[in-house]
This record gives sequence, C-alpha cells and structure tokens, in this order.
Amino acid sequence: MDDPKITEDLIAAHGLKPDEYERILEIIGREPTFTELGIFSAMWNEHCSYKSSKKWLRGLPTKGPQVICGPGENAGVVDIGDGQAIVFKMESHNHPSYIEPYQGAATGVGGILRDVFTMGARPIAAMNSLSFGAADHPKTKQLVNGVVEGVGGYGNCFGVPTVGGEVRFHPAYNGNCLVNAFAAGLADADKIFYSAASGVGMPVVYLGAKTGRDGVGGATMASAEFDDTIEEKRPTVQVGDPFTEKRLMEACMELMRTGAVISIQDMGAAGLTCSAVEMGDKGHLGIKLELDRVPQREPNMTAYEMMLSESQERMLMVLNPELEAEARAVFEKWDLDFAIVGETIAEDRFVILHGNEVKADLPLSELSSSAPEYDRPWVPTPAAAPMADVPGVDAIDGLKALISSPNYAGKQWVYEQYDSQVMGDTVRKPGLGAGIVRIHGTDKAVAFTSDVTPRYVKANPVEGGKQAVAEAYRNLSAVGAKPLATTDNLNFGNPEKPEIMGQFVGALQGIGEACIALDTPIVSGNVSLYNETDGQGILPTPTICAVGLIDNLNDAILGTARDGHVLLLLGETAGHLGQSALLAEVYNREDGDAPHVDLAAEAAHGDFIRANRALINACTDLADGGLALAAFEMAEAAGVGVSLDASDTPTLFGEDQGRYLIACSFDKAEALMIAAGQAGVTLQTVGKFGGTDVSFGGSSAPLAELTEIFRSSFYTAIH
Repeated sequence: MDDPKITEDLIAAHGLKPDEYERILEIIGREPTFTELGIFSAMWNEHCSYKSSKKWLRGLPTKGPQVICGPGENAGVVDIGDGQAIVFKMESHNHPSYIEPYQGAATGVGGILRDVFTMGARPIAAMNSLSFGAADHPKTKQLVNGVVEGVGGYGNCFGVPTVGGEVRFHPAYNGNCLVNAFAAGLADADKIFYSAASGVGMPVVYLGAKTGRDGVGGATMASAEFDDTIEEKRPTVQVGDPFTEKRLMEACMELMRTGAVISIQDMGAAGLTCSAVEMGDKGHLGIKLELDRVPQREPNMTAYEMMLSESQERMLMVLNPELEAEARAVFEKWDLDFAIVGETIAEDRFVILHGNEVKADLPLSELSSSAPEYDRPWVPTPAAAPMADVPGVDAIDGLKALISSPNYAGKQWVYEQYDSQVMGDTVRKPGLGAGIVRIHGTDKAVAFTSDVTPRYVKANPVEGGKQAVAEAYRNLSAVGAKPLATTDNLNFGNPEKPEIMGQFVGALQGIGEACIALDTPIVSGNVSLYNETDGQGILPTPTICAVGLIDNLNDAILGTARDGHVLLLLGETAGHLGQSALLAEVYNREDGDAPHVDLAAEAAHGDFIRANRALINACTDLADGGLALAAFEMAEAAGVGVSLDASDTPTLFGEDQGRYLIACSFDKAEALMIAAGQAGVTLQTVGKFGGTDVSFGGSSAPLAELTEIFRSSFYTAIH
C-alpha cells in the first residue's frame, strides 16, 4: 500500500502546527515519509513531549534524602528504610475513558501498573481519582458505571488492592471526565531497573502481548480537544487484558532476577515509538527496528500502524545477549511473546525497516530533545470578588444537603466493587481516609491518599495548588504516617488560552511552595491538557497523590470514636465559607476566595498529630464541609452519636485549612491540651460522642436516619 501524500490536512490531523512541520523539514532536510510523520506526531504531541508545561515543571521540588529517583523515569522511587523502596506514579486516561468508559479506565489502570513493575517493583496498592459531570447529565450515569467497572475489572483481575481515591461531580466535566490512576509497588532499593539503553549492538527485545491496531494515534488524540467528531475517535481507545498483564508482570520479575535486563521500558502512550526513542535518547544511542519481527495479531499491518499502536501489555527491553536463552525461556514459560526486533546502534539514528524497505530514518535525539517547547502567554487568575453574605442555615438541614449530594455522600457503591483485600496486607480499606498497606513480613506500613479541590484552584490557583498538597499531607498525618513524597496529575483545559495557562502556572507555584514547606518532593507525575469539549474547559484539577511511612503499625492511628470520647479541634477556625461545599450544595453558589493555606501551621499541626499519636484514638482532617461533615463522618464510621457545641454556620461549615478533629478519652484529652500548650498550637474541645443522635447547636437528628441518607444517596444519584 502506498503512503498517502503529505498534505496540510494530513499534517493538521496529526496534531502538528504548520511551524512545527517546518521544524521537521529543517531537522531532516526533506519531506517525511508517512511513518516518519506519525513518529514525529507521537513524540511531539502534548501527551508525550510536555511542550506547554516543561518550562514550569522544571521549577518543582524533586529532590530530598528520601528520593532515590525523581521525575524522568517510568515512576518515582522513595526510600522506606531497611533496603526497601516504594515506586509510584499517577497518570491520566481521560479522553479514552470518555469515549469508551470501561476500556478507557481499565487500560489506564493497566498502564500505571506497568510503569511500576517495569522498574522492578511488585505493585502493592492502587488508587483512582475520578471527576464526572453533573449527576443529572444524560451521559454521567453511563460514564460512572463504565469507569468504575473498568477500574475494578482490571485491578481485581490483576490482583492489586485498590485502597483509596476520590469521586467528584461538577458540570464543568460534562463533556470531559477525568480518570486519574495511581499505582505503587515495593522493590529492593538496590534492584531498581531503569530505561536508559547502554551498549552498542545490544539486542532490542519485544515482550508480552501481540501488536494490533487498537490505540493507533491514541496519544495524539489525548492531546486534542473534543468536538462533535468524538465518536470517530473510538478506534483510538486501547483494549486491556489484565490476565495477560499479570503474566507479563510475573515474567518480568523472573526475567529481572536472571541479570539479562540492561534496560526496560513499558509500551504506553505512542507504543513502540515512544518506548524505543526514550530508551535510546536516555542512553545516547540510536535504535534500529525490523518490524517484520514484531509479533502481530492482525494481518497486513503497516509500519505506521505498528509504530503507533497502543496495544496493551507490552514491554521493550535491551538484553544482555549472553543471557538470551535464559530470558527467552522465562517468556516461553509464561506463554508470552519474546522477539528480538532490533538493536542499539552507535549512530544517532532511529531506523525503521519493514518489508526490506526503510520506512523511517530520523535523528533519534532530535525526536525527543528538539521537541517544541513553548513559553505560552499566560495571565494570572484575577483575585476573587468579595463574597456576598451567606445566610445562616439550620445545622442539620445543612448537613443533610451535603450528605445527600453524590459529592459528599458515602462512596461505598464505588469502592465495594474494588478488591481492597487481595494480597492480604491492606490494613485500612477505602472510605475511612488514607489507605494503609502493610509491608509484607514487617511491622512497617505505607499510607496513600489522593486529593484536590478543583473549585479552590479555579478561584485561586496558587492557594488551590497549596491546598491540594496540604490536604494530602493532612490525610497521611491523620493516620500517623510521615509524609514522604508526592506524584501529581495536572489536568487542565487548553493551554493556548492565556487564562488556562495562568491557572496552570499559579497551581504549580502553589504546589511547589507546599511541597517544599512540607518536605514532600514530587518524584513523578503526568500532565493532561486540552481537557475541553466545544471550547468549554474542565475545572483546573491538579490531583496530588502522596505516600507516607508508618515505621511500626502499632503507632498508626486506626481507632474509631466511642461513647464518652471527647472531640478536640486542632487549628484555628475563622469560618471561611468562600468556595465551600455548603455554598455549592445549599445555595448553588461558587463565589468568594479559596481558603488561605498557612504552610507553617500545616507542618506544625502534622508534627503535633504524629508526635502525640499514642494519645489519639481516632483522627480526621477537616476539608470539604468543615467541622460538621468531619464530625458526622467520624460518628457514622463508629456508629455512635455526636454533639457539637457550635451552632453558627461559619463555625460548623467553614473550610479553614490546617485543622484536624481528634477523638479520645477525657484523660488523654487533658494530656493533649498540655502538649498543645507546650507545642504552641491551638487545641480546643468542641463536642463529645455518645447517644444515638447527631446534635449541632440546637438542632438534632437520629444518626440512623442520617446514615441511611449518607449511604444511599450516591447509588441513587447515578442509577
């Protein structure tokens, strides 16, 4: 089949601007072949090249004594002592999940798991952060059901526990849902595998499942806005097979023990193209591939299709040729393809052969290092206008409005579809705050959380960025974990709009400041731009996942409130209602500024919780819904009534930051008060647990009635 003629329309269909195509002509000194155009399109799209975000990502803090490997590899790596490391990352699969919810979400989980075990780490935990349109939008129910089924279907079959996450609804996501998938794995700190190729003339080996036409052009599609041609993009969504991936992981783990692996890279976005180019570029080598040797599951595949296919469950590695027989035997044992498809070369070339024809011959380093880098125009987000008065609300009516919303109702329907107990080391399952997984065979545990409040980021990107990091820090501290590091998933609209780029720049400023102040460097991450449909962008959603260490599980804060427990509030309350959950759910308003984040106070309060965890039975941070929602959730989890002394709306529902709610016995409360005085932090009694009612000020309702609302509202909203 002859290659199509390179036209302006074809160039545009590949997501390349005219000036970018001119740069390609300058680099190679001729018109590209169709396959070469596809390769440049894959390597230079936003999803792979980060061309709009590189400038700002460089300013993020990525180093620390706990960091073994920061951004630039398949995943980040942090030291947890005793010669062990946690490998983790979060990535988006937004566009595919909107087009094909089940497979989009499933392959998002599969891709992030490969990022982890590619580095030699066995996955021990997964999370997901999901953002959908309004619950009553005609497409939302289909998306929620499909995405949740896809996440569970892949993770459960693969055999990794899903231990946490978040689900939100907002009309801004009506045409563009967000599916952010996180995975973490355990490895020996001295046995991490990297992707940089080394050695000339070394075999390049294809591993795993066969290549098909699914996902061709997926990375380019993920770097474009949606419009009314969305249904035509369905073929660019990959199809996943978790059972093949499970075998691939076991084969890779066994292979790594043989010493045969020089470098290894999973085939994710842009498939064979991106994996080969990244391996060569990091190792300052060229790569030659012979596509006739690539295992194919469909007939008559072209070079273009093979190079851009995003078929799942595939890896690429550089092999020690002396151990080829041992390596091949491992993959034959696991009934997976093992094919030598090329070699490393000294020249800086990316050479693609198919049917004895040269389909591509490009300077390899230019594909990566010469990718466009833009300093896009941006404008700061204007300061929020002063907020109009918020009428007072009956406290129980306000609470009912929150817990009957799918945003704040219990998410049991979601996480009960996920296996959170597989592998037998999950200490704390979803729905109770940060997830906790024991490090098998030890007394140590690792805690995981995922957080962002998009309405804060839209109102004030700097404070919203800070708040996402701070809330993740609080969620880890609330279970007694020492926060170690973070990964981010930066979901924004069209960066070519200065106001959207301004949101991105502001959020990164806030994230960077918070990560420095709270000693939680960013070790991996993902940028997802162009999350727009017909010109309508999503809320800026820079998701932060954080990982924390519990040195001994006996020190974890895992209890629940009991009858007679005192309720203590750590931190200052001013009653900030701007951009609050109460404002949105009761008054249908989104005005005012985001709450201010005092990073010094955040650090001091986290230190106080961890230092005094022996005195604390149960603990939660205060976030959406403020004191009222936090107190109710503690009571609901424990099955015991609660009463709060406060009755005014700002105190009950304000969302001031840096605060924790503590449940403990009276004598421990006295000891905590003394410790707070010595530490110079604000701690006060705000209520007590007991009885069967929830009483806020002069208003009350039976806990059983509120629990029924809390536990049924999410299911009702999306069915």
